[in-house]
Amino acid sequence: MQSPTFDRILIRPAAVLAMAVVMLAATTGGPTASANEHEAKTVLITGANRGLGLEFAKQYAAAGWHVIGTARTPSEADELKALDVDVRQLDVADSESIARLARDLGDRPIDLLINNAGIFPRVSTLEEVDFDDVERTYAVNTIGPMRVTRALLPNLERGSAKQIVSITSGLGSIENNTRGMYYGYRESKAALNMFTRTLAVELADAGFTCIVMSPGWVQTDMGGPNANLTPEQSITGMRAVIDGLTPADTGTYWNHDGTKLPW
Repeated sequence: MQSPTFDRILIRPAAVLAMAVVMLAATTGGPTASANEHEAKTVLITGANRGLGLEFAKQYAAAGWHVIGTARTPSEADELKALDVDVRQLDVADSESIARLARDLGDRPIDLLINNAGIFPRVSTLEEVDFDDVERTYAVNTIGPMRVTRALLPNLERGSAKQIVSITSGLGSIENNTRGMYYGYRESKAALNMFTRTLAVELADAGFTCIVMSPGWVQTDMGGPNANLTPEQSITGMRAVIDGLTPADTGTYWNHDGTKLPW
């Protein structure tokens, strides 16, 4: 039989080790702090029920992000609802819809906002312009992202990444406009570019990164079947750009392939 003295000699190191573990957990926050440190980020994607928005939702969900995907009519967003995402109703042209989304989200942090919802009227000549359509295009493509961004800014301020990405188009480049056509759409995207540049200046000191991105010509309902990119290719490229952004990139205009576009 071992003596009491010998037992104490064996037990004491184990007790000391246990106490050390408890003290370390208390000072570092233990498992909770470790989990928080690696907690998944949150992305909110507008117009996530189809096309580019749906592919964004698929890829970010697969990458382990918390995804909030919006649709004007969630009951019809079957593909989006089939994903492991938080589906919310949002019409970016409806101020009450935007306000309701902001209220429902409360103080939930958002790391990345992707202003993706958009429409594309195809008008070749000035004579063909329907000004009601032009107003609707601006309401969705330009004013919509402005409204959504302002409403969700408190949530973005609580996020760690503080990224705002608005999906524009190469057709929004004034310098690259050598073909004409697409009245209303071009102007709405050029205005979105300017809004983002202005926002980037305002929020720079707060550590935000605000950019616009062109997805390229993509095989969606908007781009048509003859486009040279699949949604998967376009979104994979854009996600790579987003992943590499730093606050020094704020106020810039990117193509899906990682090249810069002229304003």
